[in-house]
Amino acid sequence: MASFPARVNEKEIGKLLLNLVDHTEVVRDLTFAPDGSLILVSASRDKTLRVWDLKDDGNMMKVLRGHQNWVYSCAFSPDSSLLCSVGASKAVFLWNMDKYTMIRKLEGHHHDVVACDFSPDGALLATASYDTRVYIWDPHTGDILMEFGHLFPPPTPIFAGGANDRWVRSVSFSHDGLHVASLADDKMVRFWRIDEDYPVQVAPLSNGLCCAFSTDGSVLAAGTHDGSVYFWATPRQVPSLQHLCRMSIRRVMPTQEVRELPIPSKVLEFLSYRV
Repeated sequence: MASFPARVNEKEIGKLLLNLVDHTEVVRDLTFAPDGSLILVSASRDKTLRVWDLKDDGNMMKVLRGHQNWVYSCAFSPDSSLLCSVGASKAVFLWNMDKYTMIRKLEGHHHDVVACDFSPDGALLATASYDTRVYIWDPHTGDILMEFGHLFPPPTPIFAGGANDRWVRSVSFSHDGLHVASLADDKMVRFWRIDEDYPVQVAPLSNGLCCAFSTDGSVLAAGTHDGSVYFWATPRQVPSLQHLCRMSIRRVMPTQEVRELPIPSKVLEFLSYRV
C-alpha cells in the first residue's frame, strides 16, 4: 500500500495513491473531516461505517457499528466532532468522533433516510427521507425543530413507510445557514428558508438524485439518474446582523451551553433556532 503524501506533486496527479479494502458491500458515501486531518469515513451497505486515516497509509482506525441495515449517507459537523449517519429502517445516528461512540439515535422518520447535512455553524442537522419529509434537527438535543413536507396533506405514518412519488432523495444546507435545498421524486427541486415551512422557490428537475451548494451559496448543482448535472442560481438574501451573530456563537457553543447563558428567553429561543 502506497503512502499518502502530505502534498501531491505534479507527477502523482492521476496516480492511484491508496486502495482501501475492507467493506464487504457497496460503499454508498464518503466524507472527509473538515478539520484537514485527512480522516475519511465511508458508509456502506454492509451496515457499517469505517474510519480511515490517510496520513497513516490509509490505516482503518475504527468500525462504527449500530445500523441494522444499509447505510446510505454520512456527514461531519463543521468542527469534525460529530458524525451523522443515515440509512434504511428510519435510521439517523449521531456519533462522537473523539471517542468513536454513538451519542444518540434520532427518532422521527417513517421510512429509509437517505441524505444528511449539517448547517455551517453545526447547530442544525437536515435529514431527507423516503417518507416525503426533510427534518431539521437540533443535533445536540435530538429535537425536531422544523419539518419540510413534500406531499400535502402529509402521509400518515402507516402510509409514509410505503411507495409514493414524493421520496426525497437529497438535501443540502447553503453556506449562509439560512437556506436548504431538497430534491424529490415529484420532479422538483425546492429551496427552503429555515424559518419558513414552505418553499421560497421551486424549479423543475426530473430524476434528481443528489445536490450541493457552491462555496459562496450562489449556485446549486444537482445530479440526475440519466447522467446530467444541472445548475441554478439560488435565492440570495443578505443575512441579518442577528443571524451572523447567532452563527458565530453557535459555532463554539452547543445548545446545552447556550441554555445556561444569563439572557432573556426570546434571545435564548433565537440562538436555539426556535423562532
